[in-house]
Amino acid sequence: MSGASSAEGADPSPLEHAVFDVAAHARALPETSDTMVADHRFTDDPAASARVFRVYTPTPPHTHASCDEYLYVLSGRCKMKFGEQTPVEVGPGKLVVFKRGVVHSVPEILEEPMVFLSVDTPRREPRDIRFVTEGAATPDTFMRQTD
Repeated sequence: MSGASSAEGADPSPLEHAVFDVAAHARALPETSDTMVADHRFTDDPAASARVFRVYTPTPPHTHASCDEYLYVLSGRCKMKFGEQTPVEVGPGKLVVFKRGVVHSVPEILEEPMVFLSVDTPRREPRDIRFVTEGAATPDTFMRQTD
């Protein structure tokens, strides 16, 4: 990060401005993970959070109760499914948008690394994940944060 109003980790108050090297943080995500997803948060303000994340394995259908998600595909290709609709293929340059409560999943990864830039509005709590099928996963098996 450069140009931030406070040093990383120094002041938890919201940023007034910042410039992040998204590509560098995407490259720094681990090659493998014992969770389905690993992420790095850039911002974590009440109004919105921004993060980059990598999907390592297909994800089961789930929802988020607290936020809408805006996902921009940085690399990789996958199938994404929304509710009972036919899965759609997404890849670099695609913007995926869904509102809170919408059931979504990644049933198939076609090309790795599958990396998204995500903006969640309002802020998404890391444990805000509800799986459609009970026992399919837990917040701890779903996502590992690098920071």
